[in-house]
Order: sequence, then C-alpha cells, then structure tokens
Amino acid sequence: MQNESAIGAGARLRVRRRNGHDLAACVRLLADVHERDGYPADWPRLPEAWLTPPALLKAWVAVSDGRLAGHVALSRGGAGDAAPALWSARTGAGTDTTAVVGRLFVSPGARGRGVGALLLARAASQAHRHGLHPVLDVAVSDTAACALYERLGRRLLGTVRQDWGARQGVVVRCYAAAPPPARPTARPGTGPGATPARRSS
Repeated sequence: MQNESAIGAGARLRVRRRNGHDLAACVRLLADVHERDGYPADWPRLPEAWLTPPALLKAWVAVSDGRLAGHVALSRGGAGDAAPALWSARTGAGTDTTAVVGRLFVSPGARGRGVGALLLARAASQAHRHGLHPVLDVAVSDTAACALYERLGRRLLGTVRQDWGARQGVVVRCYAAAPPPARPTARPGTGPGATPARRSS
C-alpha cells in the first residue's frame, strides 16, 4: 500500500489514459482506499476485472511524480443502472445517450489537491466528445463524495435504491454533469475561409 505521506503537496499532477501496466498499481491503491474508506463496499473477488468491466469505454489515472494518485472509468450504462434511467426520464433522451462515471478513487496521500476534480473533468469531457452525457451514482452514506459532486456542479437527478453486487437495496444519489458549454456561432463572413466583406464606396 502507498504511504499516505508519499505524494507531496508540491508534486506535479497529470491525468492520462490507463494502460495494462497500471492495473496492478490500481489494485494496490484500491485496497488502500477500501481499508481506509470502505470503498468499494464489497471487495471484488477479481479486482482487476472489477476495474475493467465489459461495458468499459475508457479509464484514466492521475499520476504524481511517477506515483499513482487516482483512477476513474467511463462505461456504458447497464439495464440495472439507475442514473441513466433517471436522466432518460428527465430529458426524454434514451439511456444509450449516457455514459456512467465510476470506479473513482483517490490516494489518501493525494487528497485535498483536486485529484478527484481533475479525473471527473477528464471523464466528462471525453463523454461529451463522444456525444454522451456523463452520469454517476454514489451511496448516500458517502457524504464526502456527495459534497464533492455538488461542489463541482453535478446536478442531483434523484435518490433511489439500487442493487450493488452482494449488497441489495443500497440507497444511492444519482447525479448528472452540467451540459457542455455551447460553441460560439461564427458570424457571416468571419468563419474559416470566409471572404472579407467589401467596403462600399
């Protein structure tokens, strides 16, 4: 397990795509987080498979001076996922227009430095880039995560009961990211390749 003081406050952070070589370190960090925070609530029998679900679209890691600082994944929603269903009910869009942000965890030694916010921003931007709207769910008992999502502008869709593996009927809060900012519309004659307007005499 990583020592909580291993990642210094002045260390540089960057977020990159997760690769196969990262999985072992991700499992070690996940075990550290599970021991400290109880996440995930039920330790997976195959943690590497848990980090790479069949519906996975992409995953990213935050790295600080060569040390793993955090992880997040983006997946297609499944039939039992509450957040896509709530988003669909609210907007009228199909659940297939959403992407579920999950498997988010941050090293205890890197907290308070905006790692979670960076990872969430990367997942949301990639979802929007592919025409999908990012949604997520979190146990209501995880008050710190709920506070983070609300501080970052995630919109509460509702509070429902959802099955999470061996734990049945977990109460979760479902959130959606704010829509991406609209792209400015170019005025006539100002777009790429536009012909400059002639001055009248």
